[in-house]
Amino acid sequence: MNVLPQSERPLDGLVVVDFSQFLSGPLCGLKLADLGARVIKVERPGVGDLCRSLYLSDTDIDGTNSLFHAINRNKESVTADLRDADDRAVLVELIKSADVFIQNFRPGVIERQGFGYDDVQKINPLIIYGSISGYGEEGPWKDLPGQDLLAQARSGLLWLTGNADHAPMPMGLAVADMLAGNALTQGILAALVGRGIHGRGALIQTSLLEAMIDFQFEVLSTHLNDGQRLPQRSGINGAHAYLGAPYGVYETKDGFMALAMTPSLKVLADLLEISDLEPYFDDPKLMMTKRDEIKSILAAQLVARTTAEWLSVLQPADIWCSEVLDWVSLRETEAYKRLDLEQTILRNGSVPLETLRAPIRYNGATLKSERAAPGLGANRDAIFSELIASQKPDHENESPISTPGAEEART
Repeated sequence: MNVLPQSERPLDGLVVVDFSQFLSGPLCGLKLADLGARVIKVERPGVGDLCRSLYLSDTDIDGTNSLFHAINRNKESVTADLRDADDRAVLVELIKSADVFIQNFRPGVIERQGFGYDDVQKINPLIIYGSISGYGEEGPWKDLPGQDLLAQARSGLLWLTGNADHAPMPMGLAVADMLAGNALTQGILAALVGRGIHGRGALIQTSLLEAMIDFQFEVLSTHLNDGQRLPQRSGINGAHAYLGAPYGVYETKDGFMALAMTPSLKVLADLLEISDLEPYFDDPKLMMTKRDEIKSILAAQLVARTTAEWLSVLQPADIWCSEVLDWVSLRETEAYKRLDLEQTILRNGSVPLETLRAPIRYNGATLKSERAAPGLGANRDAIFSELIASQKPDHENESPISTPGAEEART
């Protein structure tokens, strides 16, 4: 697929000042960068974003862990000591030139540093200020660690996932961080559109908990309108607490198969050559009330043949089903290859980083980018020099700071 040039990306010319670290805030910055924004990370001297040294595995890329590279590609980095008056003065100038500000500290931390929303809004009244907390800015949980697994636990997601007789089960990735980062991106993009309409800046706030609750809005709506009864997780092949048989994941002779929707239980039973399901044909409610019994019968038959054999029978009959793939087998599929999701980025011109592009296409082109994650403070001298030069009187300023389109984007 074609790669969309930077000049044609919708946020080209916008400047984002990103004080955030770890995953949720930097994920928002990554999404904005892929859409064309200039994202400048502000990091602590000597330490930087703590995610630089937080290792998911022993995979090291050019001295930094793979997680940091994945989240922070396509950005610039400056270091600033917030206790240093000169650094603070330059940051103020940077904020004046920016369109978006991002932070994800615990409530009160950024305010004590003098860069809370009220402070930043005075510096730049048209700023779009994006903030992620763990559990909101008020209430008894506001000072608790805003960490992904803890947010999953408090949100009900762990309790909801897995079989009825299993312990609460977390998702296999940092879903709270990623959903919160995407929610903040959505809010910031809406605020940028709004600013173009009415000419006002905005404060956009979300939290890990709000993102996790929103993630469950469909089933929570059922709960709230169903006498607030709690759903019962399936005891067999659990996949969705509110859906009846056959919905679930079943073992086959050589792997696993996901089985979702069927025109009717009778159609499925005939295709699978199962006679024991006949007592459940007449009443559709039995697919929920007798969910585990039906699933047990299905499971005993599905294990007799390979996944490919069952798919060849079920898919032509419009039974919604799928093989269960790991990453290796997924990447070998033609469907995956056609999407052109992967990209290779060179760090320092020689160290390769295999990563993924943004998951959207714009006018038929992908949003790949060749810029790797920045070294700590790699762009400090260039950016600060531009800002200092911009403060000189016009007749002394031969090379003003270059933030293409920033003023136009704010009007």
